Amino acid sequence: MSQLLGGLTPGQFLKEYWQQKPLLVRQAVADFPCPVAPEELAGLACDEEVESRLLLEKGGERPWQLEHGPFSEERFPELPESHWTLLVQEINKHVPEFALLQDRFNFLPNWRLDDVMVSFAPPGGTVGPHADNYDVFLIQGPGRRRWQISSRTSGEEDLIPDLDVRILRDFQPEQEWILEPGDMLYLPPGIAHHGVALEDCITISVGFRAPAEAELIAAFAAQFLDTLDPERFYRDPGRSPARVPGEIDQPSRKQVHAIIRQMAMDDGALDRWFGRFTTAVRPGHWLPESEAALDFDALFQRMNAGEALWRSEYARFAHFSDEDGTVHLFVAGEEYPLPEALTSAAVLLAGQRRFTAADFVPIAGEEAFRQLVTELYARGCLFFPE
Repeated sequence: MSQLLGGLTPGQFLKEYWQQKPLLVRQAVADFPCPVAPEELAGLACDEEVESRLLLEKGGERPWQLEHGPFSEERFPELPESHWTLLVQEINKHVPEFALLQDRFNFLPNWRLDDVMVSFAPPGGTVGPHADNYDVFLIQGPGRRRWQISSRTSGEEDLIPDLDVRILRDFQPEQEWILEPGDMLYLPPGIAHHGVALEDCITISVGFRAPAEAELIAAFAAQFLDTLDPERFYRDPGRSPARVPGEIDQPSRKQVHAIIRQMAMDDGALDRWFGRFTTAVRPGHWLPESEAALDFDALFQRMNAGEALWRSEYARFAHFSDEDGTVHLFVAGEEYPLPEALTSAAVLLAGQRRFTAADFVPIAGEEAFRQLVTELYARGCLFFPE
């Protein structure tokens, strides 16, 4: 951890840098060999189950031309020698080494993790100067890239109009570094940055998500609407005659207050809603189909034979405990209340990505745990790699 954060403790990093200012760490992940070559990345971009993009600053039909995958194999030989970038999103779903890379950042809660994106660019390749609304750790793989940053705030009016992507019109760098393989640059939200490949290079982006307040409120309101009777209307039997026709009188206002305040939940109910919300599978995505149904004994037998059971990267896991000790485990938008005795099970399942028989031995006799693992396997949230 000390190497990852340049000698800082997680507490120091979170207090002094997180969401405040950039941090460059030389050789932060020098022990992480990039598990994909450019050709393999291009192969993934041809898969219809993989989200990928191709951005051509030059050499396309228009400047900053954006194309979405999946691509045909014939597309790549057609590309110019420079000034383009291939990006593969959510590569942690397809390459286990990138899934495990996220564990190096476990000083931050898992529910804040978004995904790992990997990009390849030849010399001059860039996605242009821009600012993101999320935290990101940029890890340099093979090759070198020059990064420039600016703390100047920007808005819609600062973007070049009529482009496929958001590019800042007047980017004025304040700091500049050349990242070598193993180096890492942390950028908080809102910091404008511009990375340009100096040679064939791969960049690994570990991104963190932060839901917009509007998104949270809209999602909560939508969930609440599902519980309401559409045939129930505002009613005011027995009301007093209107004294002033144009006035919204106090009894009317109070009744509206009461209707709207139905949305108010106790803290526990709101916590449980957030657990479901933050682990829900994103729209347009879905859990992979599980193998043939297996009971816990069959699963555990395979684990005892040496197979590791993995947590699906398509399913988010999170948990918390109530004051009375009840544990709430959330997996892919579903809630699993557990007794206090199974706190360790929730911590284990939400805290690791792969499990051996030894991990399950202390709680393998608990019926609630056995049922939980069996159901999560049936849903495709747990799986054995092929």
